[in-house]
Amino acid sequence: MLQKIKKPILQALNKEKTSTVPLWLMRQAGRHLPEYREVRSSTNNFLDFCYNPELASKVTLQPVSRYGVDAAILFSDILVIPHALGQNVSFVPGSGPVLEPITNINEIKKLNIKDINVKLSNIYKTVSTVKKAINNNFKTTALIGFAGSPWTVATYVIEGGSSKDYMNTKRWSYSSPKEFSLLIDILVDATVEYLNQQIEHGVEVIQLFDSWAGVLSESQFTNWVIKPTKIIIDTVRKEHPNIPIIGFPRGAGILYKNFVTETGVDCISIDP
Repeated sequence: MLQKIKKPILQALNKEKTSTVPLWLMRQAGRHLPEYREVRSSTNNFLDFCYNPELASKVTLQPVSRYGVDAAILFSDILVIPHALGQNVSFVPGSGPVLEPITNINEIKKLNIKDINVKLSNIYKTVSTVKKAINNNFKTTALIGFAGSPWTVATYVIEGGSSKDYMNTKRWSYSSPKEFSLLIDILVDATVEYLNQQIEHGVEVIQLFDSWAGVLSESQFTNWVIKPTKIIIDTVRKEHPNIPIIGFPRGAGILYKNFVTETGVDCISIDP
């Protein structure tokens, strides 16, 4: 009988002792890697880069090859979800992501979850490609998949890109919580489907990034960060009860404790 290969990061996430401290790079591919910059220069369109299984799998594995880290994280972007839902998304060099902002309930209702797996199919191919390479060449390395959390993705959907104060998003969530909840619910459903497909194609850990969680008051943090995250985790675990889940409510401060105790995450990322 073949002995199961131990992966340090999975051992740690399962609360097992490890012989070494598992390491991985949260920004798995980046500007500091010359080999990444070389691949990135081969395409002008960032979304095309994310949707190209050959290129995305190559850069996913680059830090593993160079540093021998204990996990690879899927190369993609949190904004593939609104793009798959039908929102216009582009990445402008020097400016970052630019979206056609959603400004009313009718535009929210136009978001279409029905075909997202077709639109995201190349990302699932990337997962399968990376998993095959890991199984063949990096047997103790785990594969981490991820998605943006609904609140953070909603800020991009409404603001049309990055923002200094997220005023349009906060105003909508305060003035019309029922309308805003519809957007959050759509993003929750899309995220669940996206993560389930990543798991089914080979990821062994998932992480939820809530990059702008720290801009909310405690009550809003509960409504738009904790509650949607818990729904995602509970729903994913109905299909995949043993999948380890990492949460990252960046900037949450004293609300980190609430997040950990109320969402069901196995592990927490802490910002500097």
